[in-house]
Amino acid sequence: MLRIRQFFLICSGAHLPMLRRAPVETNKYAGIGGTIFFTGLLAALSGGYALWTVFREPWAAILFGLVWGLMIFNLDRYIVSSMKKRERFGQELWMATPRIVLAVIIAIVISKPLELQIFDREIQAELVLMEQAKFKEQEDKVKERYQGRTQELTTRLQALQQQIDAQAARRDTLMLLAQQEADGTGGSRVKNLGPIYKAKKTDADSATAALTRLQHQYTGLQQELATQDSATAAAVTQLKRGSLDGLASRLDALGTLTQTSAPIRWANWFIMLLFIAIETAPVFVKLISPRGPYDDLLEQHEYAFIMHKKEKKAILSMETEERIAQRTARGGQPVGQVVV
Repeated sequence: MLRIRQFFLICSGAHLPMLRRAPVETNKYAGIGGTIFFTGLLAALSGGYALWTVFREPWAAILFGLVWGLMIFNLDRYIVSSMKKRERFGQELWMATPRIVLAVIIAIVISKPLELQIFDREIQAELVLMEQAKFKEQEDKVKERYQGRTQELTTRLQALQQQIDAQAARRDTLMLLAQQEADGTGGSRVKNLGPIYKAKKTDADSATAALTRLQHQYTGLQQELATQDSATAAAVTQLKRGSLDGLASRLDALGTLTQTSAPIRWANWFIMLLFIAIETAPVFVKLISPRGPYDDLLEQHEYAFIMHKKEKKAILSMETEERIAQRTARGGQPVGQVVV
């Protein structure tokens, strides 16, 4: 247990020799260190899963997850360790604001891949719908490419069918007139196969031949339309039904789900807020906690260092002035004077 606490103290970024002189602060910094460690662990899981969804390579995902987790861990550790307690809360808040903004951005980045895993079943169902919609869009584009010619052939067939119907009616009428002329029930009312019948029969045969030609044209257009339909069906068959399983597709599916489903939208917000709370917790703990002995010791150490630095500079300045005065008293050249 002591080793775990020691490890969390190292994670907190506190100066351990100085912290030992203020043992009442140990638990606070151990809690901060634990939060930083588990935030880095969640970041490693999140980054590894994100890379797994892109490349499907386990070793690459593990390596990237470790690197990403260590980077977030080190960044959080630096954010917390760089914050120092001031005499005024407003000054502390002003200094902490950039760190809070950075922590919020890190939390959002960490939370997204884990949200994808939490809503994996819903996302898979939405991806199926997205795949179908995408395939339907591709199919419509292929059909649109052949639609002009198909529409033209269909229009010509309709017009030709009207001509065939009219020609068939004319042929039937002429044949009826020829038959009536032959049996004496119409026309000249004389039952014979004379020249009048032959003329009417010739007209009926001409109408039949014209009808046959129209029917041949209609059959040819039907065959061309069937060929066109076959080409369209073949082009649609050659389309590849791609699988949407990448990171961008999953994010798109999650965005669609949050727009269409209020429970998923609220759950998505709560998960993101939870990670923001976890990520910003060390900063806020350091910000709202009262000034303790460790902060006093740290300030004294920094003040002593500053005073020591000023003392060294003052001593160096006095020694330099004393050397210049001695040289001047001995008649030597002052420093910086050029001898001609």
